[in-house]
Amino acid sequence: MPTTHNPNPIRTGIIGFGLSGRVFHAPFIATNPAFRLDLISTGSPDRAAQATAQHPGAEIVGSPDELLARAADLDLVILASPAHVHLEQALAAFEAGANVVIDKPFVPTVTDAKQLIAAAEDAGKLLAVFQNRRWDGDFLTIRRLLVEGALGDIHRFESTFERWGGALRDRWQDSTTPEQGAGITYDLGSHLIDQALQLFGPATVDAAELTVVRDGGVSDDDAFISLLHDSGVRSHLTMSRAAGQTGPRFRVLGSESSYSVNGLDNQEPFLKEQRWPGSDGYGVTPEAEWGLIGVADDLEPTPTERGAYPDFYAGVAASILEGAPSPVDPKEALEVVRIIERAHALSAAASV
Repeated sequence: MPTTHNPNPIRTGIIGFGLSGRVFHAPFIATNPAFRLDLISTGSPDRAAQATAQHPGAEIVGSPDELLARAADLDLVILASPAHVHLEQALAAFEAGANVVIDKPFVPTVTDAKQLIAAAEDAGKLLAVFQNRRWDGDFLTIRRLLVEGALGDIHRFESTFERWGGALRDRWQDSTTPEQGAGITYDLGSHLIDQALQLFGPATVDAAELTVVRDGGVSDDDAFISLLHDSGVRSHLTMSRAAGQTGPRFRVLGSESSYSVNGLDNQEPFLKEQRWPGSDGYGVTPEAEWGLIGVADDLEPTPTERGAYPDFYAGVAASILEGAPSPVDPKEALEVVRIIERAHALSAAASV
């Protein structure tokens, strides 16, 4: 989609053009006039052809090293690459003087997270973690209901994000280990934990069940985590890559009422179909898919807020151009990694 001309755009490079780079990053750079997409790195000829077709103004290079060698000519490097290379790639980008956006999972360890945060501070550059599901329409709806006090005092928050992945495939998510930032807890769990912390504040891991279900798997693909927040709320988080059916996406139980909603925010399917921001209906949830609020049989649909993934990159632009805070504070992303590490430790101890 064409954008208006900007004489001083944020010169941007993306490392990786798989699902993450192609669907969750490039469309927002292409449709926000504050940015210009200059470089894309991918080692796949098929993905290179896709990148050229979708972003004819960008130059395609064959490896992350080629892009990072030219990072001094960029203002922003986006890491849509596997978690286990985020540390080295981000450090190289900071060394070259670029700002950095890192897709989740942020990094595999708290130690790595601390090192990157310190490197960003030393370089005086932006470090933002792409927790895009803070801008899911259903999540924004829960935030609205909490601000309004519509549910009373919350005692339990249930969040379920499950998919049917089928048999293992030849991809890094299925061939790398939790020590490298792989597994469903690092993947979908990064979203669920971040959302719970955003809604209800700091928490400790009360219980964790992380399981390898599929034959030949080397990382967890089915997991449950119970968080106890300092606020007193308990979060039950369920995530899976081996679920043929799924429960409600969210269920929020309060002293006065409850809220539940099924299905996933529809921005991802829109983006996969190249119906990018600005397309008719982008971010809008049909009324038939709104969540329900109420008690027992007395339930009423409540409008779902408009999904707003573009707001993340609007925040990135404001950070780079105006010195605004990062749209996702990396110290908050560090806390997500801390909880994931703890969940793995508890689950491992329980299985001994």
